[in-house]
Amino acid sequence: MDKKIAVVILNWNGAKLLEQFLPSVVAYSNEATVYVVDNASTDNSIAVIKELFPSVKIIQNTANYGFADGYNIALQTIEEPYYALVNSDIEVTENWLTPILSILDNEPNIGIIQPKILDFKNKEYFEYAGAAGGFIDKYGYPFCRGRIFQTLEKDTHQYDDEKEIFWASGACFFIRKEVYRKLKGFDADFFAHQEEIDLCWRAFNLGYSAKYTGKSVVYHVGGATLNQANPKKTFLNFRNSLLMLVKNLPKRKLFPTLFLRLVLDGIAGIQFIFQGKFSHCFAILKAHFYFYHLIIINLKKRGTTQKEDYYQTKSIVYDYFIKRETIFKKKLNNTL
Repeated sequence: MDKKIAVVILNWNGAKLLEQFLPSVVAYSNEATVYVVDNASTDNSIAVIKELFPSVKIIQNTANYGFADGYNIALQTIEEPYYALVNSDIEVTENWLTPILSILDNEPNIGIIQPKILDFKNKEYFEYAGAAGGFIDKYGYPFCRGRIFQTLEKDTHQYDDEKEIFWASGACFFIRKEVYRKLKGFDADFFAHQEEIDLCWRAFNLGYSAKYTGKSVVYHVGGATLNQANPKKTFLNFRNSLLMLVKNLPKRKLFPTLFLRLVLDGIAGIQFIFQGKFSHCFAILKAHFYFYHLIIINLKKRGTTQKEDYYQTKSIVYDYFIKRETIFKKKLNNTL
């Protein structure tokens, strides 16, 4: 096979996004075969691809399977050794694939990679979904170099390095085909949101590493399919984060950590009430009820190994809201 990378873009009713962002992907991906996986769109997405981007290969799913299973189904038929899973609202830059290929070709222990993700609407700043590589705290709350909760850092080239991370953003996510298939892909129960963190955690438990490279740069619109103000996003994030803990936490820490996380979720719900965001408080309650419904199923998904050293800091909530540490700092390393 001539090309090692499959750039795979999942689409659902995103014709306008494809018109805007596919040109950069096609122009700067000579080392790759570009695919669009369509989740049964009802707009003119397929016609747009065929007319404007004839070199792009189309895979048509029979329904809207969400992010997780949408990719799982399509990737069963894609045989390039490296997958680049790219959101439809990503603008790539020249030579963005070169450093990724170098790592995948020369560092066999690296299973997953993320590039630098900047904000398409404000290109001097990191973007919320991934920034300069992701980590989690003891209770499963995600954060990034360059983004902790709602605080986004300006890109002053402080993260132009290459560094092992805990999770890579699904907005622009590279993974070896063999690793993806060994893990059986994303968890379809997640539908969307945090399924990439769960996948990275499962890979970590099996001994694979994830890496960030600041030598590759992309720009992400963010919230193009589901913005931060949408209660559905709150529901999916809280539910999926709990499911992820059940599947991946070390056995001896499972129930104590889950209990404290549920308490913290309750505090978040109370905060939403004080902010007048009642629909978001209801979304957290709904997430918990769904979590209780799915807990037995997800306990059965636990692998044989769960590593103890999965978290970067004990509580990013405490660091951020109490200690006012709003910028990623090296001293967060394993504050046990």
